[in-house]
Amino acid sequence: MSWFSPPESIKTEVHARLPDRFRRPRRTAWSDANKAGAELDCFLEGPAFDRQENLYVTDIPFGRIFRLDRDGEWALIAEYDGWPNGLRVAADGQLLVADYRLGLLRIDPNSGSVTAVLSAVRSEGFKGLNDLTIAGNGDIYFTDQGQTGMQDPTGRVYRLTTDGRLERLLDTCASPNGIVFNAAGTHLYVALTRACQVWRVPVTRDAVVGKANVFAQLPGGVSGPDGLAMNVEDGLAIADPGHACVWLLDRHGVPRHRIMSCAGRTLTNVAYQGLDLFITDSETGQILKARAPVPGQPLSTLHDQGATA
Repeated sequence: MSWFSPPESIKTEVHARLPDRFRRPRRTAWSDANKAGAELDCFLEGPAFDRQENLYVTDIPFGRIFRLDRDGEWALIAEYDGWPNGLRVAADGQLLVADYRLGLLRIDPNSGSVTAVLSAVRSEGFKGLNDLTIAGNGDIYFTDQGQTGMQDPTGRVYRLTTDGRLERLLDTCASPNGIVFNAAGTHLYVALTRACQVWRVPVTRDAVVGKANVFAQLPGGVSGPDGLAMNVEDGLAIADPGHACVWLLDRHGVPRHRIMSCAGRTLTNVAYQGLDLFITDSETGQILKARAPVPGQPLSTLHDQGATA
């Protein structure tokens, strides 16, 4: 049974493909743990735009950060011994990265230098960071996913405040993944991949979370919701690699559109640039593009969100 009418389909096109000169097919420790030992030449994630309309993406198994200019030309910005997943461009133009192995990092997009922001919690390592978002006051919210799932719903959501306080907001999540604010910064949306859910979480200035609820229950399958992005009407874009699509929900959680992949199945993350929605097709190493019915939140809004929460 479905509670809603079938969503309208939207097609995608290939925007850019990782050039062959950057492809290195081989087994890695990451692919052994996460892709059953398959040989991969890349696994793209973490799309994010800067104010110059450059698009940044991560390549998890090979510790690489790439930048694509407006013409879709690729440049290698950084390469290091880590597993970068989620990425955001801070207000000062620096890159903040949720790295599964190394924790929260800062990367200079000009020099490629990598600096640790937070690598442990009181000497205890993280389970494995996945994604992050930045509030307008500079607080950083991030998901600590590791290998959690329905068998172990202990994934976490943290807030790192600008004065250095680390607050654990949630610790009962089955595989917390994508994370994003609504425009007003009053609610945080968190994708729980293995539970096939997106949670809606009120945000306050203390670390006590109340009345978190399921905003969306996705269909089951081999995977669940991954990266998230918000439009100007507080509608949510949800990357769903299990079903080779991106779901567009309105602010009430009603699915209005389904963006279908024109390439591979593993659509892991999304980023808006106006009406265009850019999607990482991770295992084929491509960036797909679709025309959305509602534009995404502009960067000015993203940098202002959460300022008064």
